[in-house]
Amino acid sequence: MAVQPGRNEPCFCGSGRKFKHCHGGLPAGVSPPQILSPHEIGALVALVNEGRLSEAEITARSSLMAHPNAGILWKILSVALERQGKDALPALRRAAELMPNDAEALRNLGAALHDQGQWAAALESLRRALTIEPDDPDALVDAADAMRGLGRAREAVPLYQRALLRSPQRVEAHNNLGNAFLELGQHADAIGCYRLALGLKPRDAQILCNLSNALRQLGRLDEATAIGREAIALDPRLSVAHNNLGLALAALGRREEAVASYRQALQLQPAYVEALNNLGNVLRDLGERRSAVPLYAQAIELDPRRAESHCNLGNVLFELRQIDEAVASYRQALALQPDYAPAHLSLAFALRQQRRPADAELSCQAALTINPNYVEALSFLGELRADRGQFDEAEKLFQRAIEIGPDFSFAFASIATHRRMTRDDTSWRQGAEALAAKQLPLGHEISLRYALGKYFDDVRQYDDAFKQYRQANELTKRYGIKYHGAKLTQRIDQIIRSFDGAFTHECRDCASASEVPVFIVGMPRSGTSLTEQILASHPAVFGGGEVTFWNAAYDDYRDAELQGKAGAKLIAGMASAYLEHLASLSGAAPRVVDKMPANFMYAGLIHAAFPQARIIHMRRHPFDTCLSIYFQNFFNIGPYANDLDDLAHYYSEYLRVTRHWRAVLPATTLLEVPYEALIEDQEGWTRRMLDFIGLPWDPKCLDFHQTDRVVITASKWQVRQKISAASVGRWRHYEQYVAPLRHLMDRY
Repeated sequence: MAVQPGRNEPCFCGSGRKFKHCHGGLPAGVSPPQILSPHEIGALVALVNEGRLSEAEITARSSLMAHPNAGILWKILSVALERQGKDALPALRRAAELMPNDAEALRNLGAALHDQGQWAAALESLRRALTIEPDDPDALVDAADAMRGLGRAREAVPLYQRALLRSPQRVEAHNNLGNAFLELGQHADAIGCYRLALGLKPRDAQILCNLSNALRQLGRLDEATAIGREAIALDPRLSVAHNNLGLALAALGRREEAVASYRQALQLQPAYVEALNNLGNVLRDLGERRSAVPLYAQAIELDPRRAESHCNLGNVLFELRQIDEAVASYRQALALQPDYAPAHLSLAFALRQQRRPADAELSCQAALTINPNYVEALSFLGELRADRGQFDEAEKLFQRAIEIGPDFSFAFASIATHRRMTRDDTSWRQGAEALAAKQLPLGHEISLRYALGKYFDDVRQYDDAFKQYRQANELTKRYGIKYHGAKLTQRIDQIIRSFDGAFTHECRDCASASEVPVFIVGMPRSGTSLTEQILASHPAVFGGGEVTFWNAAYDDYRDAELQGKAGAKLIAGMASAYLEHLASLSGAAPRVVDKMPANFMYAGLIHAAFPQARIIHMRRHPFDTCLSIYFQNFFNIGPYANDLDDLAHYYSEYLRVTRHWRAVLPATTLLEVPYEALIEDQEGWTRRMLDFIGLPWDPKCLDFHQTDRVVITASKWQVRQKISAASVGRWRHYEQYVAPLRHLMDRY
């Protein structure tokens, strides 16, 4: 954020110019009915210059009773009012109206409007002044400032330069020209201007602060930090200097220090919207997402029309998996600023999670139309291509993003995610390792560590792979979302109590008879995506992906149960709402697959609502399952995924509740499919699954890897490969690391 230096001289309505003596005559073309004598005018000017402002105001007002159309009196009155801190704008307007050919009256009105941020009105008045006196440096500088205020920095530059030709010692012109260059992205030119300003005024904290900001944006972070501290030493109460120092520290990876700087800026200026956003951003980078939410909300309350604040709030809500709320924030940002590329891209992320791929691509392309070199948008467009199985095109987009932004870690990670890496990928490995060695935002380093883990796993350097995966998971824990195993155990206890054998018969009358829903449940990485891809290759099946419904539905049921209000009407409403949601995804498909793995917890409630629906339970070796989860950079999975002990506990609870469903659900409801058996006998198990869900055999299911559909799960590359046994028994490569999982074999 650039700041302007304070005005040094007594202000003429904040213009920085001393009051000019008038000589008694009025400008050409003005013929008032009464003429003031030079003596009267001189006496009034003397009162102003001697600082007898209240007396000057009273005298001027008295004279205006007799001479209401005397522009010079209004001009003098405006000075007396301004120097007393009173509202001088009406007097300035009247003076300019009565003296349309007086450049000073027009300039002074423009300066007052300038100081109030009324840029368009200020520019109009200043342009009229410059028509009369084209080389007035005061008017040129203020007009240039107004241009910048209107977002027209490029037009401001020649005005500042003209002012400096006439008045090369003008500090504020050098400084503000630097601000214009900074807004244009001409950082080196900005630095030159700030250094010229400092040559004239070496100990100006605000100019030093601007210089620090320009150096930061040029990547000279150590210099920026040192000069920022120098500015603060000169003026410890300059809040913008603390904010700008925070930006430099954050860029250096010194995020805890940046937090302290932003907090100091906010202590000095609690309503500092930019510092609120910056503090929220760095807390997100440190993993403190929930702490960022109230900061963005406060920024929005202070300035509801700032698009950046709405977008930042949307980003943290997205990371907290509140997708619908995030979409609303992004749309609000775009309503305020339609050309705000980051909001278009963030909206694309959220729309993808809502399984609206076409809309997501439109939003991504909108961001690229605004900024064709937007590396984040190029990389995300690659992800959207990969969702459709267009992996070659996706990698070209990732590579293009790296060419434009060599330090963009997510593009490196995406390359590793969407194909098998080989030892020939030396340049990729070197680039990723060099990047990982830098001080990166938390999410960036996490993605790189997972990608490096996959690289080493693909090239069979398993110890190196596990080291990278472990580091990625330990870093992820810094987001501060803890796994509470006791709460999960309590939840499973409650589910088992609520949905016993008797319950499955009680809801028959209120349940839906629909056979449309097909549920694929199990632990993540147990083959749910593969099974969905196989079934979705059948012409009568639509793959709905991971439908977020039953977790919230169970919470509603539990709350109603505690109040004694659970019953037929509630179950019927759930069934109706769910079918309506499936129809919005698939139209009139005879079968729609919901492959949300965690629905294994809610099989009883699902059966109560849809007794004719079929549930396919995927089972996989616990070691392979848990390690595969540990090796994935999941967006929407719980914190149990980042610790092997927590994974073992979660898996134990999964075994407990699925054992319960085997005991209480009808045999016609639940089909258990061992992942390893599906890999060994794809056709046999595919036939069994199709028969189970009431569909005839179709050979397209054997060629599932060729099916054209959108897949956004972590398995999007694997499900487009032919069946392979390579992932069966993969845990043996990591046998020395699986001690926390050993006891699971006794229960599997």
